[in-house]
Amino acid sequence: MADYLALLRKDVDSDYSVEFPDFPGCITAGSTLEEARLMAAEALVLHIDGMIEDRDTIPAPSSLDQVMADDDSRDAIAFLVHVSDRAPQPVRFNASFPGDLLADVDREASRRGLTRSGFLARAAKRELKSA
Repeated sequence: MADYLALLRKDVDSDYSVEFPDFPGCITAGSTLEEARLMAAEALVLHIDGMIEDRDTIPAPSSLDQVMADDDSRDAIAFLVHVSDRAPQPVRFNASFPGDLLADVDREASRRGLTRSGFLARAAKRELKSA
């Protein structure tokens, strides 16, 4: 598909944070540089999957000059995250959840800048890795 710019920041006594200028609300973090890099790739794929499912338009990647022209970006370190064009297509399905659990999922997904689908997919992937 494309390579998108990610912005890495690190404050004293905090994890490394990563955000994507082309995808407002798509943010993640990691306690190490490597974890932040891996989480960035995962977050971006899940965010794009949610956008595809919601039939949103996927933006073209911004150039480094465009991103760094923004004053808020100048204190960050930019790096590229590749999104493969061989990503599996999302499949729509029905699921039933208790209302209070679904409300909690929606709140947490929103807080993390994810769609409900993206949040649930991330949770499923983590659970499968730990099995």
